[in-house]
Formats: sequence, structure tokens, C-alpha cells
Amino acid sequence: MTTRRQFINSTMNASIAAVGLANTTTFAKEIIKEEIEDSHLNTIKKTDKPLRILFLGGTGFLGPHTVSHAVARGHQVTLFNRGRSKEELFPELETIIGDRDPNIGDGLKNLKGRQWDSVIDTSGYVPRIVDASSRLLKDHCEQYLFISSISVYKNLNELGLDEKSAVATLQDTAFESINGETYGPLKAYSEQAAENNFTSRTTVIRPGLIVGPRDRTDRYTYWPVRVAKGGEVLAPGDGKDFVQYIDVRDLGAFIIHCLEQKTMGIFNATSAMNTETSMDMLNHCKSASGSDASFTWADADFLEKQNIQAWSNMPVWIPRQSEMAGLSYVSVTEAEKHGLVIRPRKETAQDTLSWFGNLRKARRKTLRAGISQKKESEALSAWHLSRQKVDASKT
Repeated sequence: MTTRRQFINSTMNASIAAVGLANTTTFAKEIIKEEIEDSHLNTIKKTDKPLRILFLGGTGFLGPHTVSHAVARGHQVTLFNRGRSKEELFPELETIIGDRDPNIGDGLKNLKGRQWDSVIDTSGYVPRIVDASSRLLKDHCEQYLFISSISVYKNLNELGLDEKSAVATLQDTAFESINGETYGPLKAYSEQAAENNFTSRTTVIRPGLIVGPRDRTDRYTYWPVRVAKGGEVLAPGDGKDFVQYIDVRDLGAFIIHCLEQKTMGIFNATSAMNTETSMDMLNHCKSASGSDASFTWADADFLEKQNIQAWSNMPVWIPRQSEMAGLSYVSVTEAEKHGLVIRPRKETAQDTLSWFGNLRKARRKTLRAGISQKKESEALSAWHLSRQKVDASKT
């Protein structure tokens, strides 16, 4: 069974990729056309009260979608980043170049003397760095919105995790190395750093699994792509385990909504709890592609013997008997009360497939999550053989 450390390592690496701290140069070479595609952007109404928004980051996965939504709403966006990638995404926007880590240089000085209504921080992982940014900006912005993670919670086996659930801690609060054990606590301390400087003017959003077009991790993408190919699909468990994930565009819209409404507080952000099973998810993928896929459900013990792990090899799925089961039972009641809207699951699958189809052939050949065709074929053969032996023993 996947351990907490393995699970958080996977979450951590994907989150870092999502905000653009991974090798974005390599990513840019993988795609044929680099732009934000969302048919909903054309239908978004302009706000009557445009905001001046400072974005710390904005070149990864979540960032561009959020920036695009902000621009569609008519807000004035300024980007602050290291200027290392994707300058072509928003050439019309003001970009301030600098490194936010005060130990590396004096990049934050480029923010001095400026005034914004709100700041969005998607790239904060170390509390010292978040403290430096929020301390500098506390007198120059009215609201600080920090993107955290549901990985901050201490007891990942707790069902119904909500914003009041205990968060993880470290014995050495000065420790800054990010790994599977420290990622959650460092995010929690980073939340606190922002809150200490902005006090009642802070919004903390804790997303679950972020999915959709432009997700380079393939943690969700594996399923619509695999199901679209049709045939017999190896599926995890019995199809009754609940899953939770959020379309990146819905998360981006919620972020901007929180700024527009001056919504403060802490909010889990993923799909509603106990509403979608793994079987539902795969059926949404099948409906999106119209394939002839059939699903063969293999239990967790069998998959473990085949060295097929939950989450990494069988993405999105967390067995209900797992020590991380709580991450599929996260309460989003507060976020829903404050405007979080989740689009139809079929739409997410369709748009993910469309985006994936525009990647270069070499990139589409090998998915970064899930299992290979060979491994799946071997596992399915082993599963059917095991079923034959069980049936034979009953006769």
C-alpha cells in the first residue's frame, strides 16, 4: 500500500510543477500550441469593479488559468516571477522580474513603492520566503490570497477533513528542505506566515488534486486518455471508492471570486465529498470519448502483489482502507457557501483529451502517471488467471 511519504512526494512534485517551479523549458517543447483554451472565457462578464492584482508566479499550470480568468473579468494583472519561462503567454501584461527569496538577492525591492488591491501567491512553499513577501506587501495590498494544499492536514486518515482539522507540524520549524514528510507542514507554516502579516485580510485556499488542460503530471489525464483508447481497462478496487479532484479552471475562477468578494478565511477546494466514485469517474471518461472501453476491477491486494500502487500507478484512486483515505473525504462546505462551482466531470474529461491531443507525438507516447500498456496487459492476464483458479476451486 502507498505510504504517506510516497503519496505526499507525488503530491509535492505535482504541485511544484503546477506553479511553474519545475523544468518549464522542457514542457514548452512538448506542446504544439501554447495558449489557454476554455470556451467559458468568452462568456465571462466583465466586472464593474476591476481590481489591481499582483500575481506571485503565474507561469505554471494553475497560474495561467487564473490569470486568464482575471483578465477575462477585466482586472488589471501584474506578474512577478523570475522571467525564465512562458513570457509569450501574456505579453500584454506587466511583468516584474525578480526572485522572491531574500537570501538569493534583492528581487523583492522591485515591488516596493507599488500599490495593489490584492496579491495571489501560488509559489510559496517555505514560510521564511512567504513571510518576506507578505511582510513587504502588507501595507501595499488589501488582501493576500495564499494557495496551500490539503496535504497540510495532520491525520490523513480522518474522514470529513475540514478547515478546523489539525495541521501537520515539524520539530524543527526552521527546516526548509521540501520532501514527502515536510511538504505539508511547510505549507501550513507558510499559511501562518501570511496570516501573521495580513491578519484578518488573508485568504488561504487548500486545493485537492488539480486536473484539466495543461496538467503536465498526467495524474488525472491518464484515465481519459487510456479510456479513449478503448478495450479492456484495468481499474482499481471495486469502483465504489470515492474520488475528489478539481478542474484547474474552476479553481482559478474561485480564486478570483474570493478577491472580488473580499472573502477571507481558509477554504478546502476540491469537488464535493461523497458525490463521485471511481466507477463514476471512468464512466465520465468513457462518455467523453465515446469509446468501447470495458472495466475490469481488481482489488487493492491483487494490485499490490502486481507492484501497482494507488495514486501513482492508479491515479486519483485512494482505497477506502488506506491510511490516506481522508484525502478522498474532504469537506468543501465552506468553499461552496462562498461561491465554489464545479463544472460537469464529462466536460473536464473532454477538454483534457482535446488538450492532450495537441501535444507533440513524443510527449503523447508516454504518460507520466498510470501504467504502461505492457504492464496493464500483464496484470489483466494475471487477474483473469487468478479468477479462473478461484472458480475452479469452487467446482
